Amino acid sequence: MAMKNVAGAALGLTGILAANMGLAQTDYDYAPVVDVRPIVRIVEISTPSEQCWEEEYLVDRGPRRNQSNTPAILGTIIGGAIGNAVGHNKSNQRVGAVVGAVLGHSVARDMMRNNSGPAVRRVETVERCETVYRVQEEERIVGYNVTYNYNGQDYTVRTDRDPGSRIRLRVSVEPVL
Repeated sequence: MAMKNVAGAALGLTGILAANMGLAQTDYDYAPVVDVRPIVRIVEISTPSEQCWEEEYLVDRGPRRNQSNTPAILGTIIGGAIGNAVGHNKSNQRVGAVVGAVLGHSVARDMMRNNSGPAVRRVETVERCETVYRVQEEERIVGYNVTYNYNGQDYTVRTDRDPGSRIRLRVSVEPVL
């Protein structure tokens, strides 16, 4: 029974709306365009481009160093052994071993440096690039102010495009009750 009442109410509401819609009439007509003025805005346009150049710089290539510590260790051991052999008593042998080890280590390091060769310098060229933006201003039409005449009266409207010599109108007639 409740469903019957809902359906009846909906049907009645539809009838009322249809009756009211029947009172208004919509039609289409054309009106002559009296004036068209473009609406212009200045817009900034940013165009990216890549700019590259070459840079030269000096590179020091140091001598090739022997990465091994073996010569220094051997120099220390040999120097310590020689220093120990030179001493006459136990106290002198200890001092001699320490002094010999230090001197042996120093001699071995100096020999490693001398055998490594001179430093090499050379010029390297590298290409560097960056993005630069060229900005320019440009005028763009963003719309039109259109004036048209309809039934002896001038009207103005803004449109997205130029309508030409006439503009289409939707005319709605509705009686005032």
